[in-house]
Amino acid sequence: MLNMQKINKVYQTDLVETHALREFDLTVKTGEFVSVTGPSGSGKTTFLNIAGLLETSSGGTYELDGQIVNQLSDKARSSLRNEKIGFIFQGFNLIPDLNLFENVEVPLRYRGFNRQERKQRIEHALEQVGLAARMKHVPSQLSGGQQQRVAIARAFAGQPKILFADEPTGNLDSLMARQVMELLEKINQQGTTIVMVTHDPELARRAQRNIQIVDGQVCDYNFYQKQAV
Repeated sequence: MLNMQKINKVYQTDLVETHALREFDLTVKTGEFVSVTGPSGSGKTTFLNIAGLLETSSGGTYELDGQIVNQLSDKARSSLRNEKIGFIFQGFNLIPDLNLFENVEVPLRYRGFNRQERKQRIEHALEQVGLAARMKHVPSQLSGGQQQRVAIARAFAGQPKILFADEPTGNLDSLMARQVMELLEKINQQGTTIVMVTHDPELARRAQRNIQIVDGQVCDYNFYQKQAV
């Protein structure tokens, strides 16, 4: 699903050259649930941005679902991102004036799905996260955990091949964090590949595999037996 070979990322200013990733190698198989950990400033966010086609690398080769993406145009990268990638962020990024149905609908409109297809996908996604009965509520009427579940539904509704989650439980208490993790595990069991950045070692161990990034390089792998939900 994801194959990075010798990826480098250099940020340059007039006075400073910062190497965010150095000879970065990583392969994620279809259907895997991989957690990514590492200290602040280690390159986790840079990795996630490149993997999610939000940034380009300075060197190396990146293959996503069998397609080399390094030399794609901005338009082609955007199209590939919309078709195959879903994002879940620490901040829920819901639109406060829209209800849950409308929040989940926004990216589907960009993808050009017709009204009936959008309706079916939204209702299915909200049912999956246990919020079908609240689809007419606005975000302010929900708890933090419920808002994150809406964000997951929004990402899941497009049926992406791979989900990138950046600290998806960072703003939640421990109970809500576990509930969100159970939901991500359920989505993974249905066949979606998930790559999750987290600072929480307990949550990292719930993935099938953990990689640790230090100074822009993969420094360690840990394999776990995936826990039952």
